[in-house]
Amino acid sequence: MYLHRAVPNLSAADPSTGHGFYTDYLGMTVDFDLGWVTSFRSPTNRQVQLSLVGRDATAPENAQVSIGVDDVDAAYAEAVARGYEIVHPLTEEPWGIRRFLVREPHGAVINMLRHRD
Repeated sequence: MYLHRAVPNLSAADPSTGHGFYTDYLGMTVDFDLGWVTSFRSPTNRQVQLSLVGRDATAPENAQVSIGVDDVDAAYAEAVARGYEIVHPLTEEPWGIRRFLVREPHGAVINMLRHRD
């Protein structure tokens, strides 16, 4: 499995607020804002990214980290084969990703995803 990136997801009561800390203070730019999740990136290093998450729009739990992979279908099949708990099934989301959520052995929920081409 090829991992493209890992993005921490910080819980926020209202992810539409407090953007100045990330944009003005840290110099990041808003990568996307869906209301319930806002993602920020460094304009000079695209690998530096984090997201603020309120309440996931379709999944029953919020993920602590999002991991982009080259083949999310294969990652899903492998997670199922290994018996890991699937928190949210493999889904085409309306905001342009195919993803599933899986619980890792210590209890953290991981958002495994691939952006549509």
